[in-house]
Amino acid sequence: MIFFEYKVRNGDTLPSVSSRLNMSAEELKQFHNSLCLKMHRVWFENLNGVERLIVPLNFKTGKKRELEKKKTLPSYSLSDSFLMPVYHVSETFEGSRENPLAIHYDVQFDIRTDQKSDPYILTFRQNNFKTGDYIPDNKTENLTLACIKSIMPVDFSIDPDGHITGPANHQHLVEKFKNQRAELEEFFTGERSELYFDVFQNSISDQTFFLEQFKSTLLFQTLFPEMDWFGKNSVWSEKFFFLKNSFPVQCSMRTEQADLDHDLLTTVLRGGITDACSLQELKKGVRSNKPVGDPVSGEIILQYITHKETKKLFSAEASLSLSQENSLLQKHTLKITQ
Repeated sequence: MIFFEYKVRNGDTLPSVSSRLNMSAEELKQFHNSLCLKMHRVWFENLNGVERLIVPLNFKTGKKRELEKKKTLPSYSLSDSFLMPVYHVSETFEGSRENPLAIHYDVQFDIRTDQKSDPYILTFRQNNFKTGDYIPDNKTENLTLACIKSIMPVDFSIDPDGHITGPANHQHLVEKFKNQRAELEEFFTGERSELYFDVFQNSISDQTFFLEQFKSTLLFQTLFPEMDWFGKNSVWSEKFFFLKNSFPVQCSMRTEQADLDHDLLTTVLRGGITDACSLQELKKGVRSNKPVGDPVSGEIILQYITHKETKKLFSAEASLSLSQENSLLQKHTLKITQ
């Protein structure tokens, strides 16, 4: 903040000087007192005995700063320009006993308007999978990826608030897998593969379950935030999925923001679980009617870097961790870059 020393004149008062600077008397008093020696601090409005005031140049009121801040934030409703067409994603899964598992892949997006139903249709595709530093080459991994690829791309409907409401054409998606299943069965033979195909087909045939499979992932929770998160000024409550295909748990959240540089804005959301639930409940995806004797604690951190002018998502990071009695049970981290 640039400032200068103002020479007090006869008849000057704290309110009269501050009004010429478009600030309140209290704001001017606090500004002056924060920069001067203790003996020169101002406590009264009449300025008797005060020779000089330290005043700011280009002072911005709290309201003006808030308005300027809002101009740099992403829109409160999902824009078709919020997401880049392609992102590179790295996910890491850590447990208390297992070695960390790292997965890398690309995601592609195409968001377009839809005049028939919801305002937007999102076309989503995942490809170029790697586990660790290698391309998956064992049969189990290839079977999983082959099933995923068989239904890609997936079209989702999005409402005006940016919420994914379901597959845009669910029956078409199911038929797409059925039509390709025979070809997949020629390559992936055996009872185990047959069982996996049955489970996969049943899971995508259930429209509600199919949608939850995507919405409960850390990837979708990060890439499709509630857009008003960026403008939050106080602590609030929000539900998040800590495990895929489980139930969402209530968290107490707060938002922090900082200018990364002239063009980019960093928004960090931090929160912790306020619901009482056990790890077994989360893994089963069902709450128990019995009191939770040994609840887990959980932390979520979401960091977004957005462009102030275009409002586009430049990159993002996220982490979910579950602990019990200060001992880490598992941690899931995600990095999304261009």
